[in-house]
Amino acid sequence: MIQLSPILLFLLQESSGGRVSTAIESIKHPDLSKFLVIAAILFIIGIAGVLTRRNIIVIFMSIELILNAANLNFIAFSRYLQDTGGANPLAGQVFTVFIIVVAAAEAAIGLGIVIALYRNRETIWVDEIDLMKW
Repeated sequence: MIQLSPILLFLLQESSGGRVSTAIESIKHPDLSKFLVIAAILFIIGIAGVLTRRNIIVIFMSIELILNAANLNFIAFSRYLQDTGGANPLAGQVFTVFIIVVAAAEAAIGLGIVIALYRNRETIWVDEIDLMKW
């Protein structure tokens, strides 16, 4: 069983005007901005991975992070529009399912290409793959 110190218990007590109680309520009921910040962080990590890495497997994983950031945005906006009574609330989920299907196809085809490149060139480093050069 986890035991909390008395100071931590005092800070976690819900008081009517305290910062801690508002922070706890904000964690329980996150708004749209928190999801957008997380999606932006995922997107930035994905872009950095695509631009800086040389291993083609890591580049594929970074592309998956970018697609997951887009999925998170679709779901967050769908939830936000559902709460405000806006457009079709299932539109975000439908787009997300399509993106997941495209990502699965990209992973299957991409890994097939990686296996073929590895058999021909015996490397998965992007800098060493020069099939298009004469």
